[in-house]
Amino acid sequence: MHLSSLVEMVDSGFAERVLLGDRDCPVTGARLARLASAGASTLAGRRHLVYIGENHPLLPVALFSAAWAGIPFVPLNYRLDEDNLNDLIGRLPDALVLADAATAPRLRAKDVTVLDEWLESIPARAVTDDPAVDDDAVAVILFTSGTTSEPKSALLRHRHLMAYLLGSVEFGGAAEDEAMLVAVPPYHVAGLANMLSSTFAGRRLVYLRSFDANRWLEVVRSDAVTNAMVVPTMLARIVDALDGRPANVPTLRTLSYGGAKISDRVLTEALRLFPATGFVNAYGLTETASTIAVLSPEDHRAAVESHDPVLRGRLSSAGKVLPTVEVAIRDELGAPRPVGAVGLIHVRGEQVSGEYGSGSALDTGGWFFTRDLGRLDADGYLFVEGRADDTIIRGGENIAPAEIEDRLLAHPDVLEACVVGVPNDEWGQLIVAAVVPRDGSTVTADELRQWVRAELRGSKTPERIVFRTELPHTETGKLLRRFVQRELSKSD
Repeated sequence: MHLSSLVEMVDSGFAERVLLGDRDCPVTGARLARLASAGASTLAGRRHLVYIGENHPLLPVALFSAAWAGIPFVPLNYRLDEDNLNDLIGRLPDALVLADAATAPRLRAKDVTVLDEWLESIPARAVTDDPAVDDDAVAVILFTSGTTSEPKSALLRHRHLMAYLLGSVEFGGAAEDEAMLVAVPPYHVAGLANMLSSTFAGRRLVYLRSFDANRWLEVVRSDAVTNAMVVPTMLARIVDALDGRPANVPTLRTLSYGGAKISDRVLTEALRLFPATGFVNAYGLTETASTIAVLSPEDHRAAVESHDPVLRGRLSSAGKVLPTVEVAIRDELGAPRPVGAVGLIHVRGEQVSGEYGSGSALDTGGWFFTRDLGRLDADGYLFVEGRADDTIIRGGENIAPAEIEDRLLAHPDVLEACVVGVPNDEWGQLIVAAVVPRDGSTVTADELRQWVRAELRGSKTPERIVFRTELPHTETGKLLRRFVQRELSKSD
């Protein structure tokens, strides 16, 4: 199936239901379908539709117009510096570039239009041209976040996105009063997934133009939001903003989080402050068209209430793999690892793209190497243990930074931690940690080293700990480890 099929399904299934927009400009399913087909008529001769800017209440119109016209939708990171941003645009020939009013002046492309002006230019009447229906055509191009290497253009074809929807979302499964608050930026795969899955389910989309914790809480209350998705950095800021007070969001039924590792402290406190909300951990990648594993609200409750260390430990898992996706844990030679053993996570399924502008990364069996380390327990729960690229090799021993970071983050005076390996002639690499202490903390590096050593063996204790006021992250909360590693290697 093709995303234009979704437009037609929405037109017939939710013709009178409000799916997006705001109080001043509500958009029903029928109007969304008309805007998408009519918007496609403005894209004749184009090969890409680019969007650069903050969230917008009618952003899905751009995605579905591109789908109807048979060209890729390409949301770019508006926070990039001007040269990098314009370089990416230059790699997308024959593009119509849509931008918000604040970003448009920074762009040097010939065809730049403010999104609101483009929406006003869409013909008043529906266009009768048939939609594009090539399931194998590229629907969306997303540039990866580049946490350990430079960003790459990931290609998601219509069949990948529709496989994700058909395998994980029930068409029309949302009640008419349901509303999804989208706070992640448009260029993040979670933003794309929320846009598609909510439309497919018939759930109204509410957009937060840019994230602010207090504003997020206000919108949940004022717009009677029933579902929301955040990245861990956002959840941490919401917890901090609440400052121990209950969230008081009676309509919020489900709160999903994902996209990066979350600290046990933040998650435990969030569960306490949102007692009536079901929490969902969603693990996925850009290359897998979003979610491939889910830790359900029932799993969260069972873990929090249990004294069994196995059940309690599942709170740090990614949950169970979707029935439509296969996961294999392998060693460096490709051999399967036993249950409970850490190895390299590989995935396969109809929603898995694993394709970049430079070519496919799938092996001959259709498996995609996620570059994540992980393990599966006896009941099929997936635990993600960090990036394979992050592994520190010290004296011939492979050491996962995540284990040391978890120990550091368990210290009451540590807010953030990043552990990397820096080159060393004797050991190959030495373990160095960059730590952000809590405000007012007087903890010393030696105290933290002893804290790690008390739980982990000496070979996993950082040789050096440095203090920083902040660590570099992507806008969606992923730690930019390569920047930390580069800085600490120079200073070592």
